[in-house]
Amino acid sequence: MFHFQIFDSMFHLPLPILEKLARPVIVYLVLVVLLRIFGKRELAQLNPFDLVVLLSLSNTVQNAIIGDDNSVTGGVIGAFGLLAINWLVVRVLFRSPRLTRALEGRSAILILNGQLDQRAIERESLTREELLSVIHRQGFEDFHQVHKCQLDPNGTFYVEAFDPSVDDKRHAELLSRIDALAREVASLRPQPAVNPGS
Repeated sequence: MFHFQIFDSMFHLPLPILEKLARPVIVYLVLVVLLRIFGKRELAQLNPFDLVVLLSLSNTVQNAIIGDDNSVTGGVIGAFGLLAINWLVVRVLFRSPRLTRALEGRSAILILNGQLDQRAIERESLTREELLSVIHRQGFEDFHQVHKCQLDPNGTFYVEAFDPSVDDKRHAELLSRIDALAREVASLRPQPAVNPGS
């Protein structure tokens, strides 16, 4: 009897199944819209404040998703609802590039030919220090070394060097000089004498 009560409390649903499915779908769609409105920066997790916001979001919407239900069945139905709506949204976006651009937005070009686009940086609420930290992680020392830096809709940064970079040019010049020196040294070596009697 005691075991039966344990299983009953674990799997008993205090809310209708339809409500359990509708709650995560509504919260998912609202979060997608809010993240689209507030920009790509929230996805980039650039500073501790943004990270705190993202971590707090999950706790904030938890009760909206599960309601007054702590049952295993409710958790499974809620998880199914989230996975199902995500699967559906991904499939729809895959088939409609126009809808994908509308929902995700476009990439923001922050640096082009070593020059900062101040309006784009302000639009994405980035500081020079944050952007400098991004390009440092990619191995660049300063903005003038970057041909292109863009913030993609998914919150990732794409950083492209000048082609070829200054270091690559110096490396190629050094290799060509070494090859020229090697040829000169080879031409200075004494040639073996030819024996006329052979």
